[in-house]
Amino acid sequence: MKNTFGSSVAITVFGESHGEAIGAVIDGICPGITVDYGYIDSQLAKRRPSSSIDTARAEKDEYKIVSGVFNGKTTGTPIAIIIPNTDTRSKDYSKLKDTPRPSHADYSARIKYHGYEDYRGGGHFSGRITAAIVAAGAICQMALKELGITIGTHILKCGGVYDRPFENYSCDIALLNNKKFPVLSDVEEKMTEAILKAKSERNSVGGILQTAICGVPAGVGEPWFDSVEGILSHALFGIGGVKGVEFGAGFGIADMLGSQANDEFTYENGKITTKTNNNGGINGGITNGMPIVFNCAVKPTPSISMEQNTVDLQSGENTSLVIEGRHDPAIVRRACAVVDSVSAICICDMIAQRFGTDVFTRGEKI
Repeated sequence: MKNTFGSSVAITVFGESHGEAIGAVIDGICPGITVDYGYIDSQLAKRRPSSSIDTARAEKDEYKIVSGVFNGKTTGTPIAIIIPNTDTRSKDYSKLKDTPRPSHADYSARIKYHGYEDYRGGGHFSGRITAAIVAAGAICQMALKELGITIGTHILKCGGVYDRPFENYSCDIALLNNKKFPVLSDVEEKMTEAILKAKSERNSVGGILQTAICGVPAGVGEPWFDSVEGILSHALFGIGGVKGVEFGAGFGIADMLGSQANDEFTYENGKITTKTNNNGGINGGITNGMPIVFNCAVKPTPSISMEQNTVDLQSGENTSLVIEGRHDPAIVRRACAVVDSVSAICICDMIAQRFGTDVFTRGEKI
């Protein structure tokens, strides 16, 4: 089972939704980085359920860092983070052991692990595991801030309602870091209404998330199979619910002429930039110094309370089910913090490969 991602900076995740705890181990973070527990708390709060558009499961995420941090600084050894599960209701899933939920990992996990998997709450495939990713990603974001690299994600589309795209990247990222509902324009109310409407109909909605990463210098990434797009996409598809990733203009670039799609170079205040950013800050799999921009398509939450068709794995017959328990009618708001964290882990890894693992504390401009 592959639960580790990264080369120079790597993360391993562990745990199940209704197990004793979930957690993550970060390996390769250099010594001397300040660990701000308040910042980790704030990132976890962005992911935590907090309103009627979220699940009613109320985990406090009272994490413990049990190794790799001493006197408020990273030591350079593996950082182990443990987050106890305290609000589980396993009985809600007892009926689902042999009746896999549509669009969940229940059936595919059953086949792969021969029935030995922990199926409660989705087990190891639950979105609950992303809390550990967010905690680990927060530490990676602290390291990136030492180099002036910032990351922000907003809900570009949900329930047919659109937010505006990124414009002034740095300012927009700063705006998002202070918002509970991550949008750039006045669309929170309309998106919330769309989500609550789906919830009232015992249904769910998906959406599109847009992410910008500012401050990554030109020259990061490898051609072909370790391209910046490839590394980010690999990790982003590890987030449950992400079904598509596009960079820059994405699929829309196919409808452009070359004269429209090309990002022309120019000097601006002595620095090479591009007039447009249709390629999302990446050429040939390598960063060109412009903000890295990508969109993630997130599917509707598969746990819905209307009756659905499935199969009974014991009797070998067709049947139906109604999913009980506590579920999100939309995961897009909470997923923004997860995408930020996954992005931070990837960028930390690629920066460390390019400049060395101690780059984050050398005090040098890259």
